[in-house]
Amino acid sequence: MKSVKYLAMSTILGSAVFLAACGEEDAATGNDGDAGSGSGSAELEGQVQGDGSSTVAPIMEAIVEEYSATQPGVQVSSGVSGTGGGFEKFIAGETAFSNASREISEEEVAGLEEAGIDFTEVELAYDGLTVVVSQENDWVDYLTVEELKEMWVESGEEKTWADIREGWPEEPIEFYSPGTDSGTYDYFNEVILEEEDIVRSATLSEDDNVLVQGVLGSPNAIGYFGYAYYLENQDTLKAVPIDNGEGPVEPNNETIESGEYAPLSRPLFTYVSNSAVAEDPATADFVKFAIENAAELAEAVGYVSAPQEVYDEDMATIEELAGE
Repeated sequence: MKSVKYLAMSTILGSAVFLAACGEEDAATGNDGDAGSGSGSAELEGQVQGDGSSTVAPIMEAIVEEYSATQPGVQVSSGVSGTGGGFEKFIAGETAFSNASREISEEEVAGLEEAGIDFTEVELAYDGLTVVVSQENDWVDYLTVEELKEMWVESGEEKTWADIREGWPEEPIEFYSPGTDSGTYDYFNEVILEEEDIVRSATLSEDDNVLVQGVLGSPNAIGYFGYAYYLENQDTLKAVPIDNGEGPVEPNNETIESGEYAPLSRPLFTYVSNSAVAEDPATADFVKFAIENAAELAEAVGYVSAPQEVYDEDMATIEELAGE
C-alpha cells in the first residue's frame, strides 16, 4: 500500500454534498477551462456517488466544481460522514469512491473482500494535522510529542495547563477533537495517543468548523484538525509548533512536504471501486479528471500536491481498469 505524506488545503468546507451540474458549449472538451476532462472527448451522462473524510472534502469540492464545467450531464455527489463512515458506505456498495485521511484499515479491506469489491487507492495531496490554540493563549510556544500524549490521554483526573509544563496556568484544559469516525482522529490516535483512550472530557465532532469555534471560544482550549482548516482561520487561531526531539517545527507547505513536520504529516486519499471504473464511463471519466487535476486544485485550496510520478502511476492504473 502506498504511503505518502500530504498537506492540507485552505478552503472552507461549503456543504456536505457537492453536485456537478451546469456547464456550457465547451463542456464536452474542457478546452477553454483551467482544468480538462478526464476523457477530453464525448459528453457523458450519469451519477457518481462518493463519501468520506471532511479533511479531503475541500479538495474534492474543488475537483467536483471544475468537473461540472466539462461534463454537465454527470452529477457527482460527495458526502462528508468521516473516513470511517465513508468506508462503511463503500463496503455496502453505496458509493463509487471513498475519501480518506488515512490508509484503509485491515478490517475495512476484509470487509471489501467479503463484499467482493476490488479497489484502487488514489493519492491526492499532502496534509499536516495541525494542533491549535486560541490567539488569546499567550503561554504555549510549542509542545513536544510527549507533552501532547500526556495532555490528551485519559488519566482519570482533570488536567490543567500547569500539569503539562511548570509555569503554565492552573486552568483546566478544554479539549476539541475530531470524532471517532474521522481519519484525523485515527491518525492522531495512532501517532500521538498510541492507541490509548482519549481524554473523556474532550468534545468530539465530525464537523471541523465546530472544533474551530470551540477553540476560538476559550484561551484554555486546544484542538487539532487538518491544515486547511487552520489556514482558513489563521487570523484567529494559533498553530502550535511540535517538537519530535529535533526542535519545534511549525506546520507549513515546506515542512509538511519535506516530512520535517513529523509525526503529524500524512497522506490524503480517495479509494475507488474497480468495477465502477470498469463498467461506468462516467465514473472512469470523473476519477481520471480527479487524478489529472488533483495537483493544481490541491495547491489552489491550500494543500501540497503529491509528486507527479504518483499521479502518473495512479492514472495508468485507472486507464487500465477502464480498458484504455
